[in-house]
Amino acid sequence: MVAASHRERFERDGFLVLPGFVPRAECAALRARMAELVAAFDPGEVRTIFSTTRHSHAQDRYFLGSGDRIRFFFEEEAFDDQGRLRQSKERSINKVGHALHDLDPVFERFSRQPALEELVLELGPAEPLLLQSMYIFKQPRIGGEVVCHQDAAFLYTEPLSVIGLWFALEDATIKNGCMYAAPGGHFGPLRARFLRHGERTEMVTLEPTPLPSNGLVPLEAPEGTLIVLHGLLPHRSGPNRSARSRHAYTLHVIDGQARYSPDNWLQRAPEMPLRGF
Repeated sequence: MVAASHRERFERDGFLVLPGFVPRAECAALRARMAELVAAFDPGEVRTIFSTTRHSHAQDRYFLGSGDRIRFFFEEEAFDDQGRLRQSKERSINKVGHALHDLDPVFERFSRQPALEELVLELGPAEPLLLQSMYIFKQPRIGGEVVCHQDAAFLYTEPLSVIGLWFALEDATIKNGCMYAAPGGHFGPLRARFLRHGERTEMVTLEPTPLPSNGLVPLEAPEGTLIVLHGLLPHRSGPNRSARSRHAYTLHVIDGQARYSPDNWLQRAPEMPLRGF
């Protein structure tokens, strides 16, 4: 009955909000592990800024080579005019990605838990494969906006199969930049594709009808909530101008029986093939 209810709501709305899916102790363990990774990161090595409004990072080899690595990306407002961090690196990083689920033992254990596999199988993929993972900080005061988008534009398969799994590791509220989604918006077409041509990328319009700017509902999420997102669902998150961070961990899963497009931006080396749960 629970499985049928999840599937029915997911197919109707294009998303699921599941409070209490992750125990608070596990949320704390992921935050603590990320703090260790950030502490070991030398910000002098690279200074790639992640922005969904400019996409300048998308021409960066450090970003394009992150599909099978653990790499660090800064907030757009992290640096001053001289290129120096305005505050500590711990308060300056936008996200860490994109292979935490394969390369870090703490995040791998969390990402491959049986309850998560059971849920994903309920929702459709016959052969789920874990494609990418991200730890998102949404830093206080400078947390960047994520513009309205569809995940399938970036992680395209034939047929479309990508599902997003978004875990609130801290309370996500309207004030600190929670997600917004368009209920039923996944019934619309894929509007664009983000294509990779060697070391160059471009966003190509497939359908000129713009993604909705009105009618999106806030998905406020207490710590421990799992939000599941259909690949065609329009969703976004606002900037964080509050004094509280909004840490989250995300996974994207595709069906191994679908064809993963070779012109997606995220590609892996042959020696690190995708794995399931």
